Amino acid sequence: MNFEPHNILVIHFGQMGDVVLGLPALEAIRLRYPAARITIAAGKSASGVLNQSGYADDVLSVDRVALRDGNKLLSGYRIVKLVKDVRARKFDFVIDLNSLPETNILGFVSGAPRRLYAERITRSLDFLGNFPVRPPRLDMNKHLVERYLDVLAPLGVKSELKQPRLRVKPEDAAKIEALFRKAKVMTDGYHDVLTVGMFPGAGHSSRQWDINHFAELAKRLQHDEGVRVMLFPGPEERHLVKEYRRLFPGSLIFDRLTFGEFIAALSKLSVFVSNDTGPVHLAAATGTPVVVVLGQPDARGFQPVGEQHQIIYSRSLDDITVDEVFTRTRIALTANRTTMLFTK
Repeated sequence: MNFEPHNILVIHFGQMGDVVLGLPALEAIRLRYPAARITIAAGKSASGVLNQSGYADDVLSVDRVALRDGNKLLSGYRIVKLVKDVRARKFDFVIDLNSLPETNILGFVSGAPRRLYAERITRSLDFLGNFPVRPPRLDMNKHLVERYLDVLAPLGVKSELKQPRLRVKPEDAAKIEALFRKAKVMTDGYHDVLTVGMFPGAGHSSRQWDINHFAELAKRLQHDEGVRVMLFPGPEERHLVKEYRRLFPGSLIFDRLTFGEFIAALSKLSVFVSNDTGPVHLAAATGTPVVVVLGQPDARGFQPVGEQHQIIYSRSLDDITVDEVFTRTRIALTANRTTMLFTK
């Protein structure tokens, strides 16, 4: 098909982890249309990921929570403002990676003459799309990376399970290397000791492994493996930093990093241990092995891509023991230590 758009709107309103898993699809769009201007409309929490990725010429940040749950009058005003903004940009092609009713409608009212939507059973208004070739119906049994790529099948993009990648900006890498050298865990760009990062938050208590378990894990890793533990509190946990200093003696705590610096820090870790939340996918996208405690019996469609990761599934976070997480972290450390021996 001879169709070469010049001004593309990609709608990607997932959570941070979803947007990371959508990076292979965004890369495919950029490679397919290298000369086009690409704007990605996304939730506020994912804007940093998209700016870091380099796949967008512009990011249209949308506060979906405020639109959905805010004051009705104010929400209505914001929706009208968003639609006017989108229409004013005069897009000629819309690709909706989510294909939900609200995203399908946004693409429809954008005024773009071509709209590529996927069918989600009972959830999409895909009849509002009009691309000559329809993508396959979204298969919820596939990994999310493959589902996003399936939307692009009419563009000649293959659906393959690919590792999402996030680049580290040189200025952020330099800042983190300076911090690590000051903490005596790195010299000349190399680790003198293995480092384990921990993210004890999750934005919601139902998804958080007990903080005392994290503290016991840190103690054992420091004593038995000689690693340096680094904590990365999220915005919701910053008020707990004082408590963290008490629970994690001898650990480094980084609670004031920019998004780019956080990505750079994750890329320098030997292993990252976390609850099931966005930073897991950020760490994996930098190439760092992750150990995830997951209070679900199975979530393979959303797990980080790669055999180097350790995913601990359980029906309840309370059933996941420190012994099990320590063993899995040790496995990841041993594998990484071997890799370092051959690549250093």
